Amino acid sequence: MKFLRDLMDKQRPLFEKGGKLESLYYAFEAGETFLFSPNHTTAIKGAQVKDAIDLKRMMITVVIAMIPCLLFGIYNTGHQSLLATGATAGLWDNFGDKAIIGLQLVLPIVIVAYAAGGLVEAVFAVIRKHPINEGFLVTGMLIPLVVPATTPLWQVALATIFAVVIAKEVFGGTGMNILNVAMTARAFLYFAYPAQISGDLVWTYLGEKTAVDGFSGATALAVAYNAGVDGVPVVDALAEHNTALGADLFSFANMFMGWIPGSIGETSTLMALLGAAILIGTGVASWKIIVSGFAGAYLMGLLLNVLAVNEYMAMPPQYHWVMGGLAFGIVFMATDPVSAAQTETGKWIYGLLIGVLTVIIRVTNPAYPEGIMLAVLFMNVFAPLIDYYVVKANKTRRLQRATV
Repeated sequence: MKFLRDLMDKQRPLFEKGGKLESLYYAFEAGETFLFSPNHTTAIKGAQVKDAIDLKRMMITVVIAMIPCLLFGIYNTGHQSLLATGATAGLWDNFGDKAIIGLQLVLPIVIVAYAAGGLVEAVFAVIRKHPINEGFLVTGMLIPLVVPATTPLWQVALATIFAVVIAKEVFGGTGMNILNVAMTARAFLYFAYPAQISGDLVWTYLGEKTAVDGFSGATALAVAYNAGVDGVPVVDALAEHNTALGADLFSFANMFMGWIPGSIGETSTLMALLGAAILIGTGVASWKIIVSGFAGAYLMGLLLNVLAVNEYMAMPPQYHWVMGGLAFGIVFMATDPVSAAQTETGKWIYGLLIGVLTVIIRVTNPAYPEGIMLAVLFMNVFAPLIDYYVVKANKTRRLQRATV
Protein backbone atom coordinates (compact mmCIF):
# COMPACT_ATOMS: atom_id res chain seq x y z
CA MET A 1 0.00 0.00 0.00
CA LYS A 2 2.97 2.32 0.59
CA PHE A 3 3.91 1.97 -3.08
CA LEU A 4 0.39 2.96 -4.11
CA ARG A 5 0.39 5.87 -1.65
CA ASP A 6 3.69 7.15 -3.04
CA LEU A 7 2.40 6.81 -6.59
CA MET A 8 -0.72 8.86 -5.79
CA ASP A 9 1.40 11.55 -4.09
CA LYS A 10 3.62 11.84 -7.17
CA GLN A 11 0.65 12.26 -9.51
CA ARG A 12 -1.19 14.75 -7.31
CA PRO A 13 0.58 17.90 -8.63
CA LEU A 14 -0.73 17.15 -12.13
CA PHE A 15 -4.30 17.46 -10.85
CA GLU A 16 -3.93 20.33 -8.42
CA LYS A 17 -4.46 23.97 -9.32
CA GLY A 18 -2.12 24.95 -12.15
CA GLY A 19 -1.46 21.35 -13.16
CA LYS A 20 -1.97 19.98 -16.66
CA LEU A 21 -4.96 17.87 -15.52
CA GLU A 22 -6.51 20.41 -13.16
CA SER A 23 -9.97 19.92 -14.68
CA LEU A 24 -9.89 16.25 -13.61
CA TYR A 25 -8.94 16.93 -10.00
CA TYR A 26 -12.19 15.65 -8.51
CA ALA A 27 -11.94 12.40 -10.47
CA PHE A 28 -8.43 11.94 -9.02
CA GLU A 29 -9.67 12.91 -5.56
CA ALA A 30 -12.44 10.32 -5.78
CA GLY A 31 -9.98 7.53 -6.52
CA GLU A 32 -7.64 8.67 -3.77
CA THR A 33 -10.29 8.86 -1.06
CA PHE A 34 -11.70 5.50 -2.17
CA LEU A 35 -8.31 3.88 -1.59
CA PHE A 36 -7.15 5.87 1.45
CA SER A 37 -8.65 7.80 4.33
CA PRO A 38 -8.71 11.52 3.44
CA ASN A 39 -6.20 13.71 5.26
CA HIS A 40 -8.42 16.79 5.15
CA THR A 41 -8.80 18.93 8.25
CA THR A 42 -11.50 21.47 8.84
CA ALA A 43 -10.76 25.19 8.66
CA ILE A 44 -13.86 26.06 10.70
CA LYS A 45 -13.15 27.49 14.15
CA GLY A 46 -15.26 27.05 17.25
CA ALA A 47 -17.09 24.14 18.86
CA GLN A 48 -17.58 21.05 16.69
CA VAL A 49 -19.17 17.63 17.08
CA LYS A 50 -17.01 14.60 16.33
CA ASP A 51 -19.05 11.64 15.10
CA ALA A 52 -17.91 8.17 14.10
CA ILE A 53 -20.51 7.97 11.33
CA ASP A 54 -20.17 9.72 7.97
CA LEU A 55 -21.70 9.25 4.53
CA LYS A 56 -19.17 6.64 3.47
CA ARG A 57 -19.64 4.52 6.61
CA MET A 58 -23.41 4.79 6.29
CA MET A 59 -23.36 3.66 2.65
CA ILE A 60 -20.98 0.78 3.43
CA THR A 61 -23.32 -0.35 6.23
CA VAL A 62 -26.20 -0.56 3.75
CA VAL A 63 -24.04 -2.49 1.30
CA ILE A 64 -23.08 -4.94 4.06
CA ALA A 65 -26.78 -5.36 4.92
CA MET A 66 -27.45 -6.30 1.27
CA ILE A 67 -24.70 -8.94 1.10
CA PRO A 68 -26.98 -11.74 2.44
CA CYS A 69 -29.49 -10.98 -0.34
CA LEU A 70 -26.69 -10.88 -2.93
CA LEU A 71 -25.10 -14.17 -1.90
CA PHE A 72 -28.47 -15.89 -1.63
CA GLY A 73 -29.49 -14.47 -5.01
CA ILE A 74 -26.34 -15.79 -6.66
CA TYR A 75 -26.93 -19.31 -5.39
CA ASN A 76 -30.68 -19.25 -6.03
CA THR A 77 -30.09 -18.15 -9.63
CA GLY A 78 -28.03 -21.25 -10.23
CA HIS A 79 -30.46 -23.41 -8.25
CA GLN A 80 -33.48 -22.31 -10.28
CA SER A 81 -31.57 -22.86 -13.52
CA LEU A 82 -30.61 -26.45 -12.72
CA LEU A 83 -34.00 -27.17 -11.15
CA ALA A 84 -35.81 -26.06 -14.32
CA THR A 85 -33.67 -28.26 -16.55
CA GLY A 86 -33.94 -31.30 -14.30
CA ALA A 87 -30.21 -31.29 -13.47
CA THR A 88 -30.77 -31.17 -9.71
CA ALA A 89 -33.41 -32.10 -7.15
CA GLY A 90 -32.22 -31.05 -3.70
CA LEU A 91 -31.40 -27.57 -2.47
CA TRP A 92 -27.75 -28.36 -1.81
CA ASP A 93 -27.09 -30.86 -4.60
CA ASN A 94 -24.60 -29.63 -7.23
CA PHE A 95 -23.61 -26.76 -4.93
CA GLY A 96 -20.55 -25.78 -6.94
CA ASP A 97 -22.36 -25.82 -10.27
CA LYS A 98 -25.15 -23.63 -8.91
CA ALA A 99 -22.70 -21.14 -7.43
CA ILE A 100 -20.73 -20.93 -10.69
CA ILE A 101 -23.86 -20.39 -12.80
CA GLY A 102 -25.07 -17.73 -10.40
CA LEU A 103 -21.72 -15.92 -10.40
CA GLN A 104 -21.52 -16.02 -14.20
CA LEU A 105 -24.93 -14.36 -14.46
CA VAL A 106 -24.97 -11.98 -11.48
CA LEU A 107 -21.39 -10.71 -11.23
CA PRO A 108 -21.34 -9.09 -14.71
CA ILE A 109 -24.59 -7.25 -13.88
CA VAL A 110 -23.08 -5.87 -10.66
CA ILE A 111 -19.89 -4.79 -12.47
CA VAL A 112 -21.80 -3.11 -15.31
CA ALA A 113 -24.11 -1.26 -12.90
CA TYR A 114 -21.18 0.08 -10.87
CA ALA A 115 -19.18 0.98 -13.98
CA ALA A 116 -22.03 2.79 -15.74
CA GLY A 117 -23.20 4.66 -12.65
CA GLY A 118 -19.67 5.45 -11.51
CA LEU A 119 -18.89 6.96 -14.91
CA VAL A 120 -21.91 9.25 -14.69
CA GLU A 121 -20.97 10.28 -11.15
CA ALA A 122 -17.41 11.09 -12.27
CA VAL A 123 -18.59 13.14 -15.26
CA PHE A 124 -20.94 15.23 -13.14
CA ALA A 125 -18.28 15.69 -10.45
CA VAL A 126 -15.84 17.07 -13.02
CA ILE A 127 -18.49 19.34 -14.61
CA ARG A 128 -19.75 20.68 -11.27
CA LYS A 129 -16.29 20.74 -9.69
CA HIS A 130 -17.25 18.93 -6.51
CA PRO A 131 -16.06 15.69 -4.88
CA ILE A 132 -17.70 12.42 -5.85
CA ASN A 133 -20.08 11.32 -3.10
CA GLU A 134 -20.42 7.74 -1.91
CA GLY A 135 -24.17 7.53 -2.46
CA PHE A 136 -23.78 5.33 -5.54
CA LEU A 137 -22.15 2.60 -3.48
CA VAL A 138 -25.66 1.57 -2.44
CA THR A 139 -27.45 2.28 -5.73
CA GLY A 140 -24.87 0.28 -7.69
CA MET A 141 -25.71 -2.76 -5.58
CA LEU A 142 -29.47 -2.22 -5.43
CA ILE A 143 -29.99 -2.07 -9.19
CA PRO A 144 -28.59 -5.59 -9.88
CA LEU A 145 -30.66 -7.03 -7.03
CA VAL A 146 -33.99 -5.79 -8.43
CA VAL A 147 -33.62 -7.14 -11.99
CA PRO A 148 -33.80 -10.70 -13.36
CA ALA A 149 -30.49 -12.52 -13.85
CA THR A 150 -31.26 -12.79 -17.57
CA THR A 151 -31.37 -9.01 -18.12
CA PRO A 152 -29.07 -7.99 -21.01
CA LEU A 153 -26.03 -6.09 -19.76
CA TRP A 154 -26.57 -3.18 -22.13
CA GLN A 155 -30.03 -2.68 -20.65
CA VAL A 156 -28.54 -2.68 -17.14
CA ALA A 157 -26.06 0.01 -18.22
CA LEU A 158 -28.73 2.09 -19.94
CA ALA A 159 -31.14 1.88 -17.00
CA THR A 160 -28.39 2.78 -14.54
CA ILE A 161 -27.31 5.83 -16.54
CA PHE A 162 -30.92 6.95 -16.98
CA ALA A 163 -31.70 6.58 -13.27
CA VAL A 164 -28.56 8.33 -12.02
CA VAL A 165 -29.03 11.26 -14.41
CA ILE A 166 -32.82 11.70 -14.28
CA ALA A 167 -33.60 10.63 -10.71
CA LYS A 168 -30.48 12.02 -9.01
CA GLU A 169 -28.13 14.37 -10.82
CA VAL A 170 -30.79 16.67 -12.27
CA PHE A 171 -31.95 17.33 -8.70
CA GLY A 172 -28.44 18.20 -7.51
CA GLY A 173 -26.81 14.85 -6.75
CA THR A 174 -26.50 12.81 -3.56
CA GLY A 175 -28.95 13.87 -0.87
CA MET A 176 -31.11 15.93 -3.24
CA ASN A 177 -33.09 13.30 -5.16
CA ILE A 178 -36.83 12.93 -4.56
CA LEU A 179 -37.10 9.47 -6.16
CA ASN A 180 -35.34 6.25 -5.21
CA VAL A 181 -32.66 5.83 -7.88
CA ALA A 182 -32.68 2.01 -8.02
CA MET A 183 -36.49 1.89 -8.30
CA THR A 184 -36.30 4.47 -11.08
CA ALA A 185 -33.90 2.19 -12.96
CA ARG A 186 -36.29 -0.75 -12.59
CA ALA A 187 -39.23 1.38 -13.68
CA PHE A 188 -37.27 2.46 -16.76
CA LEU A 189 -36.61 -1.16 -17.70
CA TYR A 190 -40.22 -2.15 -17.06
CA PHE A 191 -41.71 0.50 -19.31
CA ALA A 192 -38.94 0.63 -21.93
CA TYR A 193 -38.18 -3.10 -22.23
CA PRO A 194 -41.10 -4.98 -20.65
CA ALA A 195 -40.29 -8.24 -22.45
CA GLN A 196 -37.02 -8.56 -20.51
CA ILE A 197 -38.43 -7.85 -17.04
CA SER A 198 -41.92 -9.34 -17.03
CA GLY A 199 -43.73 -12.52 -18.06
CA ASP A 200 -42.87 -16.12 -17.22
CA LEU A 201 -39.71 -16.64 -19.27
CA VAL A 202 -37.26 -14.08 -17.86
CA TRP A 203 -36.87 -15.25 -14.25
CA THR A 204 -35.06 -18.55 -14.85
CA TYR A 205 -31.91 -19.00 -16.92
CA LEU A 206 -32.04 -22.06 -19.17
CA GLY A 207 -29.13 -21.38 -21.50
CA GLU A 208 -29.02 -23.91 -24.33
CA LYS A 209 -30.92 -26.52 -22.32
CA THR A 210 -34.59 -27.42 -22.42
CA ALA A 211 -36.85 -27.17 -19.39
CA VAL A 212 -38.42 -30.32 -17.98
CA ASP A 213 -41.95 -31.18 -19.09
CA GLY A 214 -44.60 -29.24 -17.21
CA PHE A 215 -42.19 -26.53 -16.04
CA SER A 216 -43.37 -22.93 -15.93
CA GLY A 217 -41.16 -19.98 -15.08
CA ALA A 218 -44.05 -18.05 -13.56
CA THR A 219 -43.49 -16.23 -10.28
CA ALA A 220 -45.70 -16.75 -7.24
CA LEU A 221 -47.51 -13.47 -7.94
CA ALA A 222 -48.32 -14.55 -11.49
CA VAL A 223 -49.68 -17.87 -10.22
CA ALA A 224 -51.78 -16.05 -7.62
CA TYR A 225 -53.23 -13.66 -10.18
CA ASN A 226 -54.10 -16.49 -12.59
CA ALA A 227 -55.75 -18.37 -9.72
CA GLY A 228 -57.96 -15.35 -9.09
CA VAL A 229 -58.96 -15.27 -12.74
CA ASP A 230 -59.65 -19.01 -12.85
CA GLY A 231 -61.54 -19.06 -9.55
CA VAL A 232 -59.08 -21.44 -7.88
CA PRO A 233 -58.02 -20.84 -4.24
CA VAL A 234 -54.57 -19.24 -4.38
CA VAL A 235 -53.02 -21.54 -1.77
CA ASP A 236 -54.15 -24.60 -3.75
CA ALA A 237 -52.88 -23.14 -7.02
CA LEU A 238 -49.49 -22.43 -5.47
CA ALA A 239 -49.29 -25.95 -4.06
CA GLU A 240 -50.11 -27.55 -7.42
CA HIS A 241 -47.83 -25.34 -9.53
CA ASN A 242 -44.68 -26.89 -10.98
CA THR A 243 -45.39 -30.32 -9.48
CA ALA A 244 -43.29 -31.61 -12.36
CA LEU A 245 -40.25 -30.49 -10.38
CA GLY A 246 -41.18 -32.79 -7.52
CA ALA A 247 -40.95 -29.96 -5.00
CA ASP A 248 -43.34 -27.72 -3.11
CA LEU A 249 -41.87 -24.71 -4.90
CA PHE A 250 -44.47 -22.21 -3.72
CA SER A 251 -45.11 -23.39 -0.17
CA PHE A 252 -45.16 -20.59 2.39
CA ALA A 253 -41.89 -21.80 3.96
CA ASN A 254 -40.16 -22.05 0.59
CA MET A 255 -41.27 -18.56 -0.41
CA PHE A 256 -40.14 -17.18 2.96
CA MET A 257 -36.71 -18.71 2.45
CA GLY A 258 -36.63 -17.49 -1.15
CA TRP A 259 -36.14 -20.67 -3.20
CA ILE A 260 -38.41 -19.37 -5.95
CA PRO A 261 -38.04 -17.61 -9.33
CA GLY A 262 -37.77 -13.82 -9.23
CA SER A 263 -35.36 -10.91 -9.37
CA ILE A 264 -31.84 -11.65 -8.18
CA GLY A 265 -32.04 -10.30 -4.63
CA GLU A 266 -35.75 -9.97 -3.96
CA THR A 267 -36.92 -13.54 -3.47
CA SER A 268 -35.81 -14.20 0.12
CA THR A 269 -37.84 -12.56 2.87
CA LEU A 270 -35.48 -14.11 5.42
CA MET A 271 -32.39 -12.45 3.89
CA ALA A 272 -34.24 -9.12 3.67
CA LEU A 273 -35.15 -9.34 7.37
CA LEU A 274 -31.52 -10.15 8.19
CA GLY A 275 -30.55 -6.98 6.34
CA ALA A 276 -33.26 -5.08 8.23
CA ALA A 277 -31.77 -6.25 11.54
CA ILE A 278 -28.37 -4.84 10.50
CA LEU A 279 -29.83 -1.52 9.35
CA ILE A 280 -32.00 -1.07 12.43
CA GLY A 281 -29.26 -2.20 14.82
CA THR A 282 -26.81 0.34 13.38
CA GLY A 283 -29.43 3.10 13.31
CA VAL A 284 -29.13 3.54 9.54
CA ALA A 285 -32.75 2.69 8.67
CA SER A 286 -36.01 3.65 10.38
CA TRP A 287 -37.73 0.71 12.06
CA LYS A 288 -40.97 2.71 11.93
CA ILE A 289 -41.04 2.58 8.11
CA ILE A 290 -40.24 -1.14 8.04
CA VAL A 291 -42.82 -2.12 10.67
CA SER A 292 -45.56 0.11 9.23
CA GLY A 293 -44.81 -1.14 5.70
CA PHE A 294 -45.37 -4.78 6.64
CA ALA A 295 -48.40 -3.79 8.76
CA GLY A 296 -49.93 -1.83 5.89
CA ALA A 297 -49.64 -4.80 3.53
CA TYR A 298 -51.17 -7.16 6.09
CA LEU A 299 -54.06 -4.86 7.00
CA MET A 300 -54.86 -4.22 3.35
CA GLY A 301 -54.79 -7.96 2.73
CA LEU A 302 -57.26 -8.46 5.60
CA LEU A 303 -59.57 -5.79 4.21
CA LEU A 304 -59.51 -7.40 0.78
CA ASN A 305 -60.40 -10.74 2.42
CA VAL A 306 -63.56 -9.11 3.76
CA LEU A 307 -64.40 -7.52 0.39
CA ALA A 308 -63.24 -10.49 -1.68
CA VAL A 309 -64.94 -10.98 -5.04
CA ASN A 310 -62.27 -13.36 -6.37
CA GLU A 311 -59.78 -15.87 -5.00
CA TYR A 312 -56.81 -13.51 -5.24
CA MET A 313 -58.51 -11.02 -2.93
CA ALA A 314 -59.27 -13.92 -0.56
CA MET A 315 -55.63 -14.99 -0.34
CA PRO A 316 -54.31 -15.09 3.28
CA PRO A 317 -52.72 -11.66 3.87
CA GLN A 318 -49.45 -13.04 5.22
CA TYR A 319 -48.70 -14.46 1.77
CA HIS A 320 -48.16 -10.92 0.51
CA TRP A 321 -45.14 -10.69 2.82
CA VAL A 322 -43.29 -13.55 1.14
CA MET A 323 -44.33 -13.08 -2.49
CA GLY A 324 -42.54 -10.78 -4.89
CA GLY A 325 -40.22 -8.04 -3.68
CA LEU A 326 -42.31 -6.58 -0.86
CA ALA A 327 -39.84 -7.39 1.94
CA PHE A 328 -36.80 -6.27 -0.04
CA GLY A 329 -38.51 -3.09 -1.19
CA ILE A 330 -39.66 -2.07 2.29
CA VAL A 331 -36.29 -2.80 3.91
CA PHE A 332 -33.92 -1.31 1.35
CA MET A 333 -35.99 1.05 -0.85
CA ALA A 334 -38.67 2.54 1.37
CA THR A 335 -36.12 3.37 4.08
CA ASP A 336 -33.95 5.50 1.78
CA PRO A 337 -33.18 8.43 4.11
CA VAL A 338 -33.29 10.95 1.24
CA SER A 339 -36.54 10.10 -0.54
CA ALA A 340 -38.51 8.86 2.51
CA ALA A 341 -40.52 10.92 4.98
CA GLN A 342 -38.37 12.72 7.58
CA THR A 343 -40.75 13.35 10.47
CA GLU A 344 -41.34 10.55 12.98
CA THR A 345 -45.13 10.53 12.50
CA GLY A 346 -44.64 10.89 8.77
CA LYS A 347 -42.54 7.70 8.71
CA TRP A 348 -45.46 5.70 10.11
CA ILE A 349 -47.83 7.13 7.50
CA TYR A 350 -45.31 6.78 4.68
CA GLY A 351 -44.52 3.12 5.40
CA LEU A 352 -48.16 2.20 6.01
CA LEU A 353 -49.25 3.64 2.66
CA ILE A 354 -46.46 1.84 0.80
CA GLY A 355 -47.69 -1.49 2.16
CA VAL A 356 -51.32 -0.64 1.40
CA LEU A 357 -50.61 0.55 -2.15
CA THR A 358 -48.44 -2.48 -2.91
CA VAL A 359 -51.28 -4.90 -2.18
CA ILE A 360 -53.86 -2.76 -4.00
CA ILE A 361 -51.71 -2.64 -7.15
CA ARG A 362 -51.03 -6.37 -6.99
CA VAL A 363 -54.64 -7.41 -6.65
CA THR A 364 -56.47 -4.86 -8.81
CA ASN A 365 -54.04 -4.18 -11.66
CA PRO A 366 -54.01 -6.98 -14.25
CA ALA A 367 -51.10 -5.41 -16.16
CA TYR A 368 -48.64 -5.40 -13.28
CA PRO A 369 -48.58 -8.32 -10.80
CA GLU A 370 -45.94 -6.68 -8.55
CA GLY A 371 -46.72 -3.44 -6.73
CA ILE A 372 -43.77 -2.45 -4.54
CA MET A 373 -41.93 -0.54 -7.27
CA LEU A 374 -44.81 1.77 -8.14
CA ALA A 375 -45.84 2.10 -4.47
CA VAL A 376 -42.37 3.27 -3.39
CA LEU A 377 -42.00 5.73 -6.27
CA PHE A 378 -45.51 7.09 -5.70
CA MET A 379 -44.88 7.63 -2.00
CA ASN A 380 -41.47 9.17 -2.71
CA VAL A 381 -43.34 11.95 -4.46
CA PHE A 382 -45.80 12.38 -1.58
CA ALA A 383 -43.24 12.13 1.26
CA PRO A 384 -42.62 15.92 1.38
CA LEU A 385 -46.37 16.52 1.46
CA ILE A 386 -46.76 14.10 4.37
CA ASP A 387 -43.99 15.87 6.29
CA TYR A 388 -45.53 19.25 5.52
CA TYR A 389 -48.88 18.35 7.04
CA VAL A 390 -47.30 16.57 10.02
CA VAL A 391 -45.25 19.68 10.83
CA LYS A 392 -48.28 21.91 10.23
CA ALA A 393 -50.39 19.82 12.61
CA ASN A 394 -47.66 20.00 15.27
CA LYS A 395 -47.45 23.79 14.94
CA THR A 396 -51.23 24.10 15.19
CA ARG A 397 -51.32 22.01 18.38
CA ARG A 398 -48.54 24.04 19.97
CA LEU A 399 -50.21 27.32 19.08
CA GLN A 400 -53.44 26.09 20.60
CA ARG A 401 -51.65 25.14 23.84
CA ALA A 402 -49.85 28.48 23.92
CA THR A 403 -53.09 30.45 23.60
CA VAL A 404 -55.04 28.51 26.23
